[in-house]
Amino acid sequence: MIRVTTAGESHGPCLTVIVEGLPAGLALDADLVRADLARRQIALGAGGRMAIETDRAEITAGVMAGVTTGAPVAMTIANANHEAWKGKSVAAYTAPRPGHADFAAVVKYGYDDIRPALERASARETASRVAAGACCRALLREFGIEVAGEVETIGQFLKGGTPEAEMYIEQARKAGDTLGGVIAVTAKGLPVGLGSHVSADRRLDARLAAAVMSIPAIKGVEIGGGFKLDRDAGGVTGGISNGEPITMRAAMKPIPTTLRPQATVDLATGAPCETTYERSDVCPVPRAVVVVEAAVCTVLADALMEKLGGDSLEEMKPRFAALPKTRRLSGKPTIFWPGR
Repeated sequence: MIRVTTAGESHGPCLTVIVEGLPAGLALDADLVRADLARRQIALGAGGRMAIETDRAEITAGVMAGVTTGAPVAMTIANANHEAWKGKSVAAYTAPRPGHADFAAVVKYGYDDIRPALERASARETASRVAAGACCRALLREFGIEVAGEVETIGQFLKGGTPEAEMYIEQARKAGDTLGGVIAVTAKGLPVGLGSHVSADRRLDARLAAAVMSIPAIKGVEIGGGFKLDRDAGGVTGGISNGEPITMRAAMKPIPTTLRPQATVDLATGAPCETTYERSDVCPVPRAVVVVEAAVCTVLADALMEKLGGDSLEEMKPRFAALPKTRRLSGKPTIFWPGR
């Protein structure tokens, strides 16, 4: 089983991630992880934080001579912005922002300051997930499995990656507003048989949906036909991969932190007040593509390890080669077994 644990605050010294369950013998280095972290730093729609950070993962455990040992892989990602905060007295933050974790977390944990909530609830944590996803992507590629995403829409209408979409984002920035959108992800090269129908928590589509929904601001997930209400299973039937590409779409709401103040209540005094702006993206959708990919890679790598078993890549590859495969005959998918 692949298990990912992250730790760290938005303005703390660093983010930490531990990926447990990767097999021994997988080629892995910081440059491979850095490639995905760089994609998370796309400038379009990003806030000022990305002008400060240059995310680089330092692998501190689980890799020797460029290959995994089978032990947990540990990585750290330094927060450059920590230097601006280190040793400074920061006034308590007591005016919760509507739509954020601020109010609910203060009540749940008994904070008298919102900052511990926003420091951990910040989307900065997703850098850790991208680093973990890069490790899982490396494992999937060993078996010819590729995961790729794209911005489908910015706001409700505009196709991502177009000049019109860029103008739309800039208009929102000038208006002090934010934009959401839709991200599409496809996974190709999967074998039949990942996941299972026998227990609810083993269903591959449920696991994928849960992982993607755990990303901040993601509020809807579609697999295959989904909200179109058609019969497209999206590569998963009965909770099991069927050999077809897995197709998913994720809806990301507009970031609730806006440059334009919003009405709220000061928790320290009970008096009505307005929100104080905390630096944030105008449109996080382009940067979130790799985050959604990372979530999908992590689930698929876990399901693949579950299917194949084994402690090393060398042990896994013959088992993968022996799995039933699909090929198309007369336009229809047909199963065949190697060696039969």
